[in-house]
Amino acid sequence: MTSIQPLKTRKKKTPREKARLMALIAEATVDAYNESEQRMGFYTMLEEHLDMPFDASILGVNVVVERVDLADDDQIVAICRRGRTKQAVPILDLPLPTPRPAGTEWIDAYRLWTRPG
Repeated sequence: MTSIQPLKTRKKKTPREKARLMALIAEATVDAYNESEQRMGFYTMLEEHLDMPFDASILGVNVVVERVDLADDDQIVAICRRGRTKQAVPILDLPLPTPRPAGTEWIDAYRLWTRPG
């Protein structure tokens, strides 16, 4: 069973970690001219680098994160399955398991990119 790190106890990024995330942001958005193209850059990087499928727990329910997708509103979502039921969950809201799958630093970079300021 996978354990999830509660949102409130996540540690603040060190300057080194933040610099690494900023480098990932630059890589994902290098040739993008607007926000939609930048988001597509993150989607592409997640699709290429995030090791899927992986197990996660959403509100106490165990699911399998099968893939990422781009919703009609340009939101990046994780397609989660439990049995025959599938649900799209915004990648920004997806609780990550411990240990984290390879490639989750791209989710961290995307979260940083979406923060105002």
